[in-house]
Amino acid sequence: MDAVATVLAYHERTKHRLDQYATGPGSLDWDAQPDPFRRWAGATEIPLPRDSAIPEPGNEVVPTLETLSILLRHAVAITAWKQYGPSRWSLRAHPSSGNLHPTETYVLSRGIAGLGDGLYHYQARDHSLELRASSPLLPDEGASLHLAFTSIPWREAWKYGERAFRYCQLDMGHVLAAVACSAALLGWSPRLLALDSDTLDGYLGLDRIDDFAGVEQEEAEVMLTLFGNAEPPAFTEWHGRPSLLDARPMYQWPIIEEIAEATRGALPSPSDETRTAAPRTQRVSPEILLRRRSAQAFDGHSVMPGPVFRQLLAALLPGGSPAASLWPLAARVHPVLFVHRVAEVVPGLYILPRSESGLIALGEAMRREFAWTPADVDLPLYQLVAARTERTARTVSCHQDIASQCAVGFMFVAEFAAPVAEAPAAWRHLHWEAGMLGHALTLAAEAEGWRGTGIGCFFDDADHEILGLKDDRFQVIYHFAVGMPVDDARLTTLPAYD
Repeated sequence: MDAVATVLAYHERTKHRLDQYATGPGSLDWDAQPDPFRRWAGATEIPLPRDSAIPEPGNEVVPTLETLSILLRHAVAITAWKQYGPSRWSLRAHPSSGNLHPTETYVLSRGIAGLGDGLYHYQARDHSLELRASSPLLPDEGASLHLAFTSIPWREAWKYGERAFRYCQLDMGHVLAAVACSAALLGWSPRLLALDSDTLDGYLGLDRIDDFAGVEQEEAEVMLTLFGNAEPPAFTEWHGRPSLLDARPMYQWPIIEEIAEATRGALPSPSDETRTAAPRTQRVSPEILLRRRSAQAFDGHSVMPGPVFRQLLAALLPGGSPAASLWPLAARVHPVLFVHRVAEVVPGLYILPRSESGLIALGEAMRREFAWTPADVDLPLYQLVAARTERTARTVSCHQDIASQCAVGFMFVAEFAAPVAEAPAAWRHLHWEAGMLGHALTLAAEAEGWRGTGIGCFFDDADHEILGLKDDRFQVIYHFAVGMPVDDARLTTLPAYD
């Protein structure tokens, strides 16, 4: 099968259906969950400062060990620990499907004050860096700072089976948005690099097969520039051995390697027409970045004020979030809303097209019965149907109460067939875009005293039936919900770092 056919077959095969879920493990032993923290044995460990003061807005901030620590602390670090009885688990600045965290973070540093030149693995458990590679002498090409990301699919596949690679990519989108928002605290404008997978493997040492013998392989995702030249430094002396995460895996999912191989490829380079720059003064407060949580339950009765609702929608539009400045492609993911309880908004099904072309194409592809009634003076929001939607939202979200008890639910509809046919790697990029939108939502909700949560379990084709989508020109790739959270009083919250 060629790459396009492999992608389409995987996406179809891993759909949840009303009469059958995607193939996954028959049972779970939570005591045997893969280790959420990979360590590099034998690598020099460099502690990062944990309580650095964030510079005042408007001041020029140069990269140092301290400012790098601020960025990582607010993007990918632990924000709290939760405990229930003998069980204890960490929360991070970005959410993850099942709180399994398949994403690993790497730092490539050259000429940065307080940090030697090298490739480092970020260790969230201790908020530290592990030296993965170095070089005795680098060409004098000025200071530069890059971040790179990999996925360890087994962390997700352990629980979710064949569908897990979808969640790895949605998580990657959340991480990218978290980094963009954290960089905005420092006045930095990160840029995604259009590196092909083989090149990225070389920079990160993922092509060093012997290093990963007997342990879970990492899948290269993307690299971004934080400071300096776009060309990252390359290192030649390698250090450390990666830890084993799961000594006794009970299942194997070869289809995940197939979809990973089929979707490897470079992110397209940005153009002036597609890159949307968020205002440099726009930023999310550090308190919100560290306070962010994924809701576990909603109260089912709170009514969202109209201004809060419009704030959420504005965050989804190009330029509406600091994350928008990072994304180099035209908008290809569009939210459909289940509005349950919003002040002065009639309950029903709504849509928020994020581009003019998306508006036209969705209008042609969706049900002819839809009204497409303009529903806001300032936002491109359209009412499709006026109706109570709680039961429908719950049903298509794998019968989960959280989809009906929220104030607003979201289906993220992606322009699908054409981007994938042009470049199979677009399948990953569409999921990244959806994850970034989910992250923009969760931060906007948190800032207003509400809370969001991603919903990765949904019945794909039941969604399409609701919308009248009859082919794969569009596919729903993510659900999300925002409501008033109900906290579990049985859980104890502990600080992130002692």
